[in-house]
Amino acid sequence: MPFDSEPEGKFERRIFFSARAWWQDFGNALRVLTRLPLPHEARRNDFPPEADGYSDDPALEETTAAPRPLGRAVRTFPLIGGLLGIAAGLAFAIATGIGLPDLVAGVFAVALLALLTGALHEDGLADMVDGFGGGQTSEKKLAIMRDSRIGAYGVMALILVLAAKVGALADLSDIGVVMSGLICAAASSRAAMPAMMRWLPAARSDGLSAGAGVPPAQHVWTGIVIAIILSVLLLAWSGLVALIIAALATCVVGFLARRQIGGHTGDVLGGTQQISELVFLLTLAAIR
Repeated sequence: MPFDSEPEGKFERRIFFSARAWWQDFGNALRVLTRLPLPHEARRNDFPPEADGYSDDPALEETTAAPRPLGRAVRTFPLIGGLLGIAAGLAFAIATGIGLPDLVAGVFAVALLALLTGALHEDGLADMVDGFGGGQTSEKKLAIMRDSRIGAYGVMALILVLAAKVGALADLSDIGVVMSGLICAAASSRAAMPAMMRWLPAARSDGLSAGAGVPPAQHVWTGIVIAIILSVLLLAWSGLVALIIAALATCVVGFLARRQIGGHTGDVLGGTQQISELVFLLTLAAIR
């Protein structure tokens, strides 16, 4: 297991604890955002506050002042998204490599994204659209969103969003651009989720999203910066444009959520991820 033995020097210990904190956050985020089998649950609060930038005093190592792992783990959400994008890009490349049409390859890529996440975000999108479209009051909308059954609005939203993603990937066609686009779209859309958690209140006090708490702003911004760096490095100016348009789409979803139900829920976060990812890919297809 990485980071089991601690170095002795103060500087080395700071680097060690920081690296271990990132490693733990990555594991926690992987458990939250994917359905991949992992060896064991990460330990909680077994790192000092100094590793998180809150203190330089080693005497504080035994305190529990560090933020909750999930709250801090949001900084690694874009990294998880990037890994998912790589997997989907490889699926596209393999499909086209054996002679399948770009449209079919796009289906494989989108299907793999849903498979690796247990269709977590797709389910949220369907519930969000059902609630926003089916209820007259915020209480009714929230009740509809909690219903495990999917309605007509949700079915239509899933079909349209998934079909549009496949079409965007098929239009991009070039394997390198598709791979970069999937990485950046998946990363940026997962940076959008913590932003929604940070700057939009929870719509209900007993939901999973509310239970996760409000992530610290510094970690939300760290995730956003990671998404920006990936987009610029892999796609240059077109990636930056796509990221900006996707961010605007996230703001629109946030505005609608605030108006419809008074804030965010887990379903709203899932819907945000799906819409942000779609808008990124569509923008990229339009300007490439």
